Amino acid sequence: MGTWPATGDVVILDGGLATELEARGFDLSDRLWSARLLVADPGAIEEVHLAYFRAGAQVATTASYQASVEGFAAVGLDRAAALSAIGSSVALARHARDRYREEAGDPAPGLVIAGSVGPYGAMLADGSEYRGDYALEAARLTAFHRPRMEALIEAGADLLAMETIPSVREAEVLVRLLDEVEIPAWLSYSCRDAATTSAGEPISEAVALGDHPRIVAIGVNCTAPRFVPALLAEARVATDRPLIAYPNGGDRWDPASRRWLAYAGGEFDPTTVAAWTALGATWLGGCCGTGPAEIRALAEALAADVHAA
Repeated sequence: MGTWPATGDVVILDGGLATELEARGFDLSDRLWSARLLVADPGAIEEVHLAYFRAGAQVATTASYQASVEGFAAVGLDRAAALSAIGSSVALARHARDRYREEAGDPAPGLVIAGSVGPYGAMLADGSEYRGDYALEAARLTAFHRPRMEALIEAGADLLAMETIPSVREAEVLVRLLDEVEIPAWLSYSCRDAATTSAGEPISEAVALGDHPRIVAIGVNCTAPRFVPALLAEARVATDRPLIAYPNGGDRWDPASRRWLAYAGGEFDPTTVAAWTALGATWLGGCCGTGPAEIRALAEALAADVHAA
C-alpha cells in the first residue's frame, strides 16, 4: 500500500488513461471504452500506468472507470468473469508500480493505486456522465456500484476514486457504501459550468459530502479547466477537506460521434493547474485529453513552485 501524504503536501495524479491508449493506436470506440483492454490487451494498460509513473505521477487510477458487471454482460462475460476483469485492473496498476520502483532503484513508498469507480452513466455510453439525467432509485444504483467497489478492494486498491460523478444523488449512494468498507476514497464531480455539477446542483452542496470520515479529498474532474478556479473557490468555502482537481483537456464530449470536440481558449495548461494549490487543491492531475507529457509538465511546475518558495 502507498503511504499517505502529509497534510498540505501535493499529490500528483495521472492523466487520461484512454487518451494515452488512443495515442498509442488503440480503438476505444465501443461501449466498454478502455475497460475493453482489460480482456483484449491488459499489457497495454500496464504500459500506460508505467508511463505515468515515469512522468512523475504518484497515483495510478485503474482502468475500471467504465467496467461493471452489467457492461461486461453486454459483451458476453458472466458475473464471475466481469468481477475478475475489474479486479485485474488493480493488479495491472500494482505491477506497473513494482516495475517502476525496480527500474528507479527506489522503494517510492508514496505511490498509490486508486480503484476507479465511474458513474452509472458511463456504462450507458451516451454521455450521461456529463448530464446525470438517469432516473434510477438509490437501491438500483447501490446494486450497480457495490460489486464493483468490492472487487477493487479485494484486489488490493489503496483507495477508491469515485470520479466524474454527475449528481449529488449518485454521490450520496457511493458515500453510503463507504460505511460498509474500510478503505479511503476521493469523490470528484463532473461539472457543466463554474458553479454547478453536471446535474445542476450547486458545487457547495455537492462537496458537503466530503465530511464523510473515509473521504480524503473532494472536488472536480473531467471538467473544462476554465471552470475549475471558480469551482474550487466555492468548494473551499463549503468544506475544509483537501480539494482535488484534475480537469480534462478543455474540449467537449460529443456522445453522437463518441469523440472530443475542440474548444478554443480553454486548454489544459500545467502551470495554471499547478497554481491551483493557492485555491486549496492539493491533489492535482489531468483527465481526458491529457497524457504523460502534461503530467510531466505539471510535476515540473509544482517542483518549481516548491523551490521558489
